Amino acid sequence: MSLVKGRSPHVFGRFRPSHAGQHPIQVTPPRDTHFRELPPPTGKEPFRLDLKAILAADAYSKIAAKKKLTFHLNGDMGGIQYAVPQELVAKGMEADFDPQKDASETPSFLYITGDCVYFNGEVTEYYKQFYQPYEFYNGPIFAVPGNHDGENLPGQNSLEGFIRNFCAEAPVKMPEAGDSHRTAMVQPNVYWTLLTPLVNIIGLYSNVPAGGDIRDPQTAWLAKELKTLPKNVPLLVALHHPVYSADDHHSGSTQMKKVLANATALAGRNPDMVLAGHVHDYQRLSHLQNDGTIIPHLVTGAGGYHNLHNIMKVNNQKMVPPVRFKDKDGETVTLEKYSDDHHGFLRLEVTDKLITGRYYTVPRPQEPFGKGNQLVDYFEFDWKKNQYIPNHL
Repeated sequence: MSLVKGRSPHVFGRFRPSHAGQHPIQVTPPRDTHFRELPPPTGKEPFRLDLKAILAADAYSKIAAKKKLTFHLNGDMGGIQYAVPQELVAKGMEADFDPQKDASETPSFLYITGDCVYFNGEVTEYYKQFYQPYEFYNGPIFAVPGNHDGENLPGQNSLEGFIRNFCAEAPVKMPEAGDSHRTAMVQPNVYWTLLTPLVNIIGLYSNVPAGGDIRDPQTAWLAKELKTLPKNVPLLVALHHPVYSADDHHSGSTQMKKVLANATALAGRNPDMVLAGHVHDYQRLSHLQNDGTIIPHLVTGAGGYHNLHNIMKVNNQKMVPPVRFKDKDGETVTLEKYSDDHHGFLRLEVTDKLITGRYYTVPRPQEPFGKGNQLVDYFEFDWKKNQYIPNHL
């Protein structure tokens, strides 16, 4: 950037996180836009929604009785410029349903880790980017907002489309749903907790600025939720901006690590997993704690937006996992697995002992669609011991 007297400064491109020959798992990016004030909640504190109020009674009963919950996880969905990747992911998730199996074995819902609608969360884009692609996804869809959902255009309100379609006061059909049968979801706030019999998911809104920006009262609410939610089921935290990422476009966020670290210190409890999007690929990373336990960080941002993000290269060569890094605080983070050349989705199965993950890629638009879903990552995580169970995939 250069400044000439009497003129505005020129602004050019930016360097990739690895431009200096370094390979950071986490950066502190400059603020590129301002914090957006949060809209008022549509529900009451502590902003919790019970899955029991959403699913059919028989489906919920089978999940509770068999002590197994299955769901999809994805992020960065909207196909504003090129819809085919999003449509292929939607069809891939549809194919993961098996009507011959009971509710504990088939996905109960999809959870989106932000950027539901590009580029500015417009109400007018919800049919094309949300209702139409998921017309045949036969389950509820929950979400936390991403930066694109909140970065409103001049004259529009931040998160207006998200509030209308995910935080409605009743499950009504919105005009933007068009010929879709899906009704709006009834989440109580843009930050909220999903209660289920097998797992609880705290959803955060990490706002619009680069690297995320989470402030009070959300930070105080987060600490309180970490402290008060039941400890007999695993606790996951979902947000848009990842704490860690080995990609060559965004990298992870020191700000988000600080928010989580402060909250866990106040609560005396760590989440069992951290779920994120923002980076348009899939990564499974492991944060090693001082006591030898592990917190998996799952980046699931290849849900449909056309532009995928590459993993950083070393000496112009792709990394071969596992790859060990040190974060900004010198703590050990391992990249266990990644996929950066295909879109896809994550399937999580939670029992009273394990969290099992399967990440599937879907065909690229130039590949035969009959190729179907391809399993590229499989893991089993003992959430009581906070350790992986070794496997050979």
